Amino acid sequence: MAKAELLLLLLLLSLVPFSSHALNQDFCIADLTADDTPAGYPCRPPPDATADDFYYSGLGSSGPPLKPSKIALVSGTVTNFPGVNGLAISAARMDVAPGGVAPIHPHPGGSELLYVLEGSVVSGFISATRNKVYTKTLRKGDLMVLPQGQLHFQYCPGNTSAVTISTFNNANPGVQVLDYALFANDLPTEVVTNTWTSCRSSSSRRSSAAAARLP
Repeated sequence: MAKAELLLLLLLLSLVPFSSHALNQDFCIADLTADDTPAGYPCRPPPDATADDFYYSGLGSSGPPLKPSKIALVSGTVTNFPGVNGLAISAARMDVAPGGVAPIHPHPGGSELLYVLEGSVVSGFISATRNKVYTKTLRKGDLMVLPQGQLHFQYCPGNTSAVTISTFNNANPGVQVLDYALFANDLPTEVVTNTWTSCRSSSSRRSSAAAARLP
């Protein structure tokens, strides 16, 4: 019986989240020479830490422009800000030119809190369970929360640029742009045809129309 209880305890312990190395120590500076894991990067030896590991100046100016979206992005995530490793926090800046858009995308690893620093943007997300769109025009000083894993977007509707700052509850929230996921993948055409409901419906309609034209 004792052996069974021990095995059960070990199993439960293996299921306990360990995403924050810093829970058991003051901090965990990411060792970026190692592989990332669900729990974050391994820690560098604490004596090797310097003040620069806890400092990042990248959000002070716009990042490289992304065409044709007319936006510029720069982020302070664990890959360039190793001090956030294990702390479930990161940030990003987006500069949006008039007519610019952050295309539909989710962050699989974390929720986003979007703050408008300058200008205005339209921001929204699509609920995964209800397939309902929640959208709002945000102006300077406004906040909007974008729940983890939900498809969301922003665009600049006016004639002036906008700047937003986002924070995430993950040191590396990840991103998957829907356009690239759907149209820049290596799925064979037959797989797309057989797995997309819209493709199957269109194919069925074409078959029915063709059959109706037969003598």
